[in-house]
Amino acid sequence: MQAYICTACGTQYSPGEAPPQACRICVDERQFLPRAGQGWTTQSKLAIAHRNAFVEYEPGVIGIGTQPVFAIGQRALLLRTPHGNVLWDCVSLLDPATATIVNALGGVQAMAISHPHFYATMVEWGRTFGVPVLLHEDDREWINRPDDVIQPWSGETRVLLPGVTIIRGGGHFPGSSMLHWSGGADGRGILCSSDTVMVAANRRSVSFMYSVPNYLPLPARKVEAIVAALEPFAFERIFGVLFDSVIAEGGKSAVIASAQRYLSAIGAGADRHEAAE
Repeated sequence: MQAYICTACGTQYSPGEAPPQACRICVDERQFLPRAGQGWTTQSKLAIAHRNAFVEYEPGVIGIGTQPVFAIGQRALLLRTPHGNVLWDCVSLLDPATATIVNALGGVQAMAISHPHFYATMVEWGRTFGVPVLLHEDDREWINRPDDVIQPWSGETRVLLPGVTIIRGGGHFPGSSMLHWSGGADGRGILCSSDTVMVAANRRSVSFMYSVPNYLPLPARKVEAIVAALEPFAFERIFGVLFDSVIAEGGKSAVIASAQRYLSAIGAGADRHEAAE
């Protein structure tokens, strides 16, 4: 039996004699089905025409993404901290070359996933590197390949390793999370925001979306909750979803200023002023 992978979002399902009729992730209003309809692949088929590329952003921060782009096109991050390596998110393709390179870099001592769109083949990654896969309890219903390697966590924060903390921001999904590392090349802190906080194309600002492809914004209260969740944490750089989704400096200031701009754009400030009157 094959563990089929949705070609639209990259999510892997439990092994079966045939793929599911439809991907639960893609029929949800936050995602979409391509015009050509539902498609499926497997690890072995995916590896025929795809490879994983590695980008070192700075000492200790390595991006891993599939080329040519597959499904949503996200890249994972491997953080090489003094207390061990952390894998943040994953991609659908996990071939022998990727496992060899990651193991040569010290393997994986902790692993976490931001939200259901990036669950991908998380079970295979967790099994391959011998670590539990942490994801937020609030998104448990979206697990499409149950396995003992998956460990849901609850609450607002979870320390993975010294200096490395998962932060529940919510918004995009109830359990949508970000990862904060207090270190980095300059020691001023790094935020791995996934798409809880979306790095904009100008790489100087961010935005907040319920659905990125379907252009559904978040309400004011959820944006404010994300900003509040980040308030205790200092960070200079933000690493978003794609290889080039990086804010190189002034990351926290960019989040605060962008949130204010966003709230103004949707009229939240005016609405509250009128309510006060």
